[in-house]
Amino acid sequence: MINEIKKDTQARMEKSLEAFKSHISKIRTGRAQPSLLDGIQVDYYGAATPLRQLANVVAEDARTLAVTVFDRSLISAVEKAILTSDLGLNPSSAGTTIRVPLPPLTEERRRDLIKIVKGEGEQGKVAVRNVRRDANDKIKALLKDKEISEDEERKAQDEIQKITDSYIKKVDEVLADKEKELLDF
Repeated sequence: MINEIKKDTQARMEKSLEAFKSHISKIRTGRAQPSLLDGIQVDYYGAATPLRQLANVVAEDARTLAVTVFDRSLISAVEKAILTSDLGLNPSSAGTTIRVPLPPLTEERRRDLIKIVKGEGEQGKVAVRNVRRDANDKIKALLKDKEISEDEERKAQDEIQKITDSYIKKVDEVLADKEKELLDF
């Protein structure tokens, strides 16, 4: 029973870590990355459709993304979606390809992005701690139902805490890498 709780806890913490990584991957670092446009939705015949399903996005060079739209009639809709996104990008259409130049980041914008990344990191840590709380509640319920002893409960909570500490450390490592990436470019 305790092993099942630990496995579930570890799986949920891994999902929290992956969600955190995907959140901060959308924060741009000045380098052109196709994942930057992942969150953009395009109005496709009345339905909001992810850009990835309507176009191919590649990094042309370090500062430019190239978006090749599959359906020519959607070029203006895709361009408008990129323009109205909160990414601050200014796309330009060249035939079937839309080029999205990434403006260089100012020092002030870098500092703002670092604050945003730290906030996301804190959210990631809170998510991991919530998983720990849920696991500890399950363990306490087992103790209350007299399915485990107090010693087993204490040992299980210590193991859950070790798992939590390792995932918090992983969040901190990802956070440090992203901060370094923001400052270096």
